[in-house]
Amino acid sequence: MTTQRWTLVVHGGSGSMVRGRLGADEDAAGRAGLHAALVAGGAVLSAGGAALDAVEAAVRVLEDDPHFNAGRGSVFTADATIECDAALMDGDTRKAGAVAGVTATRNPVRLARAVMDASDHVLLAGTGANAFSVAQGLEQAPADWFATPERRRQLDEMLARPDGGFDAGMKYGTVGAVAVDAAGHVAAATSTGGLTAKRWGRIGDSPLIGAGTYADDRAAAVSCTGSGETFIHLGVAHEICARVRLAGETIEEAADTLIDELGDLGGKGGVIVVGPDGSGGWAFNTPGMYRGMMTHDAPPEVAIYGDE
Repeated sequence: MTTQRWTLVVHGGSGSMVRGRLGADEDAAGRAGLHAALVAGGAVLSAGGAALDAVEAAVRVLEDDPHFNAGRGSVFTADATIECDAALMDGDTRKAGAVAGVTATRNPVRLARAVMDASDHVLLAGTGANAFSVAQGLEQAPADWFATPERRRQLDEMLARPDGGFDAGMKYGTVGAVAVDAAGHVAAATSTGGLTAKRWGRIGDSPLIGAGTYADDRAAAVSCTGSGETFIHLGVAHEICARVRLAGETIEEAADTLIDELGDLGGKGGVIVVGPDGSGGWAFNTPGMYRGMMTHDAPPEVAIYGDE
């Protein structure tokens, strides 16, 4: 009997997580959330399901977990509202769906999937995306369901700073998943609440296909987390895939190169990557990154700090 080969990698954000600074409860909660996401996505893949369904399932778990900056637990804007972004891409067909600035869909990644499956578009934003969500019958949630006291505290702390602005040293809690299924198809999904105290409808890299999310069966699937503006400047997710497909680099070589370039431009963050051959991994230039991997023949393994 031949084992069906598959790989799933997830992330819950990169940032300034170091041993001793992160509390024991927060450490445990982060690891539990990553493990649960791997189990959910792994269940799809082990049953012979598609990579696209697996990454959606994994990200939905992380969106429902208030310890991550996506869905419930998303950060507040400067106006004390919550605006979520998400994207999903199928490496087989290269179809994609994305949403930005949505405020009421319980699981933004489900709305991104609906955009891909049930519309002629790739990216919907704001009130239009909210209306499309209702029309598709997706589960809605009130504003207070997304909010948590800790995220409000972070907003108040940032607004009290004389210089204001974004917190460049923060934990980027964006979540994501990449997978390759038994048929060799890859997929990627990313979801985020963005940056604490963001203004003017700011949108980062997560819902931008090619910047924070990309999948191509000819190369790899990529989900990013970090200082979104720099990821947009570099087109990180697509660039990794292009280097694999056109330059013959391994996913590790391509990911490392782009993280080096990110650092050269002053950006911080990380990526998770899988290839159609079953290889998977990550690269990051921050002290830590919430991350985990599971394969057809290896149980879930999760990590947070750079020395793990």
